[in-house]
Amino acid sequence: MSQAATAQKPEAQPETRGGVVPYISVDGAVKASEFYQKAFGAEEVARQPVDDKGRTMHIHLYVNGGSLMLSDPYPEYGYPWQAPQGCTMTLRVDDIDFWWKRGVEAGMEVVTPVEVMFWGDRYGQYRDPFGFLWALVSAVK
Repeated sequence: MSQAATAQKPEAQPETRGGVVPYISVDGAVKASEFYQKAFGAEEVARQPVDDKGRTMHIHLYVNGGSLMLSDPYPEYGYPWQAPQGCTMTLRVDDIDFWWKRGVEAGMEVVTPVEVMFWGDRYGQYRDPFGFLWALVSAVK
Protein backbone atom coordinates (compact mmCIF):
# COMPACT_ATOMS: atom_id res chain seq x y z
CA MET A 1 0.00 0.00 0.00
CA SER A 2 1.24 3.49 -0.81
CA GLN A 3 1.85 6.02 1.92
CA ALA A 4 -1.01 8.16 0.55
CA ALA A 5 -3.42 5.22 0.70
CA THR A 6 -2.56 4.41 4.30
CA ALA A 7 -2.81 8.06 5.34
CA GLN A 8 -6.50 8.27 4.33
CA LYS A 9 -8.42 6.20 6.84
CA PRO A 10 -12.18 6.17 6.39
CA GLU A 11 -14.09 7.69 9.28
CA ALA A 12 -15.80 5.25 11.60
CA GLN A 13 -19.46 4.97 10.69
CA PRO A 14 -22.14 5.03 13.38
CA GLU A 15 -23.89 1.78 14.17
CA THR A 16 -26.92 1.10 11.98
CA ARG A 17 -29.80 0.24 14.30
CA GLY A 18 -32.99 -1.67 13.59
CA GLY A 19 -34.08 -4.47 11.29
CA VAL A 20 -35.43 -2.60 8.27
CA VAL A 21 -33.79 0.81 7.96
CA PRO A 22 -35.71 3.46 6.01
CA TYR A 23 -33.57 5.51 3.61
CA ILE A 24 -35.70 8.37 2.37
CA SER A 25 -35.14 11.03 -0.23
CA VAL A 26 -36.42 14.41 0.87
CA ASP A 27 -36.35 17.81 -0.75
CA GLY A 28 -34.14 19.41 1.90
CA ALA A 29 -32.33 16.67 3.86
CA VAL A 30 -30.64 19.13 6.24
CA LYS A 31 -33.98 20.81 7.01
CA ALA A 32 -35.61 17.40 7.44
CA SER A 33 -32.90 16.34 9.88
CA GLU A 34 -33.45 19.49 11.91
CA PHE A 35 -37.22 18.93 11.85
CA TYR A 36 -36.96 15.28 12.95
CA GLN A 37 -34.67 16.32 15.79
CA LYS A 38 -37.35 18.73 16.99
CA ALA A 39 -40.39 16.52 16.28
CA PHE A 40 -39.00 13.15 17.41
CA GLY A 41 -35.95 13.94 19.53
CA ALA A 42 -33.81 12.41 16.77
CA GLU A 43 -30.04 12.40 17.13
CA GLU A 44 -27.97 13.15 14.03
CA VAL A 45 -24.97 10.81 14.07
CA ALA A 46 -23.50 11.32 10.58
CA ARG A 47 -23.74 13.77 7.70
CA GLN A 48 -21.96 14.14 4.39
CA PRO A 49 -20.99 17.71 3.54
CA VAL A 50 -23.44 19.85 1.63
CA ASP A 51 -22.54 20.29 -2.05
CA ASP A 52 -22.44 23.53 -4.05
CA LYS A 53 -26.21 23.22 -4.70
CA GLY A 54 -27.03 22.94 -0.97
CA ARG A 55 -27.73 19.19 -1.10
CA THR A 56 -26.34 16.37 0.98
CA MET A 57 -26.15 12.77 -0.13
CA HIS A 58 -26.34 11.21 3.34
CA ILE A 59 -27.59 11.98 6.84
CA HIS A 60 -27.93 9.26 9.49
CA LEU A 61 -30.30 9.79 12.41
CA TYR A 62 -31.26 7.73 15.43
CA VAL A 63 -35.00 7.95 16.07
CA ASN A 64 -36.56 6.08 18.99
CA GLY A 65 -33.74 3.51 19.05
CA GLY A 66 -33.61 2.88 15.29
CA SER A 67 -31.80 4.32 12.30
CA LEU A 68 -33.33 6.64 9.71
CA MET A 69 -31.25 7.76 6.75
CA LEU A 70 -31.91 10.74 4.51
CA SER A 71 -30.66 12.13 1.24
CA ASP A 72 -31.52 14.99 -1.05
CA PRO A 73 -32.59 14.01 -4.56
CA TYR A 74 -29.89 13.84 -7.23
CA PRO A 75 -31.73 13.80 -10.59
CA GLU A 76 -28.49 13.96 -12.55
CA TYR A 77 -27.59 10.54 -11.09
CA GLY A 78 -31.01 8.96 -11.61
CA TYR A 79 -32.53 9.90 -8.24
CA PRO A 80 -35.09 12.65 -8.91
CA TRP A 81 -37.37 13.91 -6.17
CA GLN A 82 -40.70 12.13 -6.00
CA ALA A 83 -43.53 12.79 -3.61
CA PRO A 84 -43.66 10.15 -0.85
CA GLN A 85 -46.36 7.56 -1.42
CA GLY A 86 -47.33 4.06 -0.46
CA CYS A 87 -45.61 3.91 2.92
CA THR A 88 -46.05 5.02 6.51
CA MET A 89 -43.17 5.53 8.92
CA THR A 90 -44.37 3.88 12.13
CA LEU A 91 -43.00 4.48 15.62
CA ARG A 92 -44.00 2.25 18.52
CA VAL A 93 -43.59 4.42 21.61
CA ASP A 94 -44.18 4.11 25.35
CA ASP A 95 -45.75 7.55 25.89
CA ILE A 96 -47.83 8.33 22.82
CA ASP A 97 -49.20 11.55 24.31
CA PHE A 98 -45.69 12.97 24.77
CA TRP A 99 -44.56 11.95 21.28
CA TRP A 100 -47.78 13.20 19.67
CA LYS A 101 -47.68 16.60 21.36
CA ARG A 102 -44.00 17.12 20.49
CA GLY A 103 -44.64 16.26 16.82
CA VAL A 104 -47.69 18.52 16.54
CA GLU A 105 -45.83 21.40 18.20
CA ALA A 106 -42.95 20.90 15.74
CA GLY A 107 -45.34 21.26 12.79
CA MET A 108 -46.78 17.84 11.98
CA GLU A 109 -50.16 17.94 10.21
CA VAL A 110 -52.71 15.71 11.96
CA VAL A 111 -54.22 13.09 9.63
CA THR A 112 -55.78 10.66 12.14
CA PRO A 113 -56.03 11.79 15.77
CA VAL A 114 -54.80 9.40 18.45
CA GLU A 115 -57.49 6.99 19.58
CA VAL A 116 -57.90 3.41 20.71
CA MET A 117 -58.17 1.28 17.58
CA PHE A 118 -60.10 -1.94 16.97
CA TRP A 119 -56.92 -4.01 17.42
CA GLY A 120 -56.44 -2.60 20.93
CA ASP A 121 -53.57 -0.10 20.61
CA ARG A 122 -53.65 3.69 20.75
CA TYR A 123 -52.79 4.93 17.26
CA GLY A 124 -52.60 8.19 15.33
CA GLN A 125 -51.12 9.49 12.08
CA TYR A 126 -49.63 12.79 11.03
CA ARG A 127 -47.73 14.12 8.02
CA ASP A 128 -44.41 15.94 8.15
CA PRO A 129 -43.63 19.05 6.06
CA PHE A 130 -41.71 16.85 3.59
CA GLY A 131 -44.77 14.75 2.73
CA PHE A 132 -44.07 11.63 4.78
CA LEU A 133 -46.86 10.00 6.73
CA TRP A 134 -45.91 8.98 10.29
CA ALA A 135 -47.90 6.75 12.63
CA LEU A 136 -47.50 6.53 16.38
CA VAL A 137 -48.67 3.42 18.16
CA SER A 138 -48.70 2.54 21.84
CA ALA A 139 -50.25 -0.08 24.07
CA VAL A 140 -53.30 1.01 26.03
CA LYS A 141 -52.32 1.45 29.65
